[in-house]
Amino acid sequence: MEPFIRNDQFNYIKKQAQSIVNGHSTANDKGVLTAVKTMAMERSTQLFHELNEEQKKLLEPIVDIVNKEDSEQFLAVLKPYVIPFQEVREQTLKKLFPKVKKLKTPDLNKIDWRAISYLGWNDTGSEKKYLVLRDPEKEKLVGLQGSYKPLPNQKGICVICNHFEEVGLFVAQVKGNVQGTFTRRGNYICHDTEACNSRITSLDKLHDFMNRVRKKN
Repeated sequence: MEPFIRNDQFNYIKKQAQSIVNGHSTANDKGVLTAVKTMAMERSTQLFHELNEEQKKLLEPIVDIVNKEDSEQFLAVLKPYVIPFQEVREQTLKKLFPKVKKLKTPDLNKIDWRAISYLGWNDTGSEKKYLVLRDPEKEKLVGLQGSYKPLPNQKGICVICNHFEEVGLFVAQVKGNVQGTFTRRGNYICHDTEACNSRITSLDKLHDFMNRVRKKN
């Protein structure tokens, strides 16, 4: 069976599995627990426009989860069916950021491509952050770069994963409609890209951020 689950969908299913574990530890009423399981199953299957019988059978064991160990085992079975993010090489990154003369790239051999919805890394020396996303409309990779300044000693809401975490202000320059003019656009996003990817349960906010940063006047 081919991979059919995106990273954000896997994270969402993981969240539903955790809700069942929590239900077993807090709910004394069997009816309440049954409702929690039913809702978790429905929410997980509704992530997909269409599922074949084999795919449905892969998701059905979520209702059998009782504890953390069951949840981890269930997710371990799902993991091979997560669609990996398009693997990129250093040469690809240089093409995505052609104006950066000395681009410092991450160690691509250490990336778990099944665990990310976007690739991102910090260049603390130049106070910049680089993001590589997939444009769903043009079906190609997009590179975003911007200045990046972490918030000192405080947390904020990341516009990508929508969680209260250690964030920084990412600001990119976008060409304006008038030749020679630029507009600065950005928002607060997680400092830790790997952790951010593990919290994404929908691509909507990620795509909204990408479109906002790239939008011209």
